Amino acid sequence: MTNSFWIPIRLSLEIASVSSILVIILGMFFGKIMANRKFKGKVLIDTIFLLPLVLPPSVVGFLLIIFFGRNSLVGQLIEWIFNQPIMFTWWAAVIASTVIAFPLMYQSSRTGFEAVDVDIVNAARVDGANEFRVFMLISIPLALKSIISGAILSFARALGEFGATLMFAGNIPGKTQTIPTPIYVAIDSGKMELAWVWVTSMIVVSFLMLICVNFLKSK
Repeated sequence: MTNSFWIPIRLSLEIASVSSILVIILGMFFGKIMANRKFKGKVLIDTIFLLPLVLPPSVVGFLLIIFFGRNSLVGQLIEWIFNQPIMFTWWAAVIASTVIAFPLMYQSSRTGFEAVDVDIVNAARVDGANEFRVFMLISIPLALKSIISGAILSFARALGEFGATLMFAGNIPGKTQTIPTPIYVAIDSGKMELAWVWVTSMIVVSFLMLICVNFLKSK
């Protein structure tokens, strides 16, 4: 009972942590590229980046299966390199959580970078700072509140991911079974007390994260 309760929580925290690292890196990178720039196709690219935010998770899971499945070029390449398919693995759960959580981080970081005063950035360039130093020492510190808010929301979203993970990574106890899946299984099998404990833990964690986000916005 104890192991069956804690293992999904541990897996959820591990998968959400790794996917959050990936999301923060990708979200900041593409958020910076898309901020304060005008070019043909920007609206289309921006829409694609935000699409997982509105698509049903099952649709995202289906697309991940098509893209990373054994019949795709990417899936065959991964299987050739690692000698196994990526579907129904721990990393499949990470990929699903990353795709679902990415729009929150991207949108938040892009908004933060767009709010950075262009004159300050240009002044740093005039003083001899290269683009990397401008990004690390000027853009990130000035957009830090938005970046942190996006990171917290992304972690919370990755922690609660269900549909895409279930389709792409499956429900393998001790391997890909994150908290939302055993909650569904517990309710379906009539184990309401166990479901309530998991649900309560998720509510508490999500509530605390939203408190942190609102606190940052109020500062």
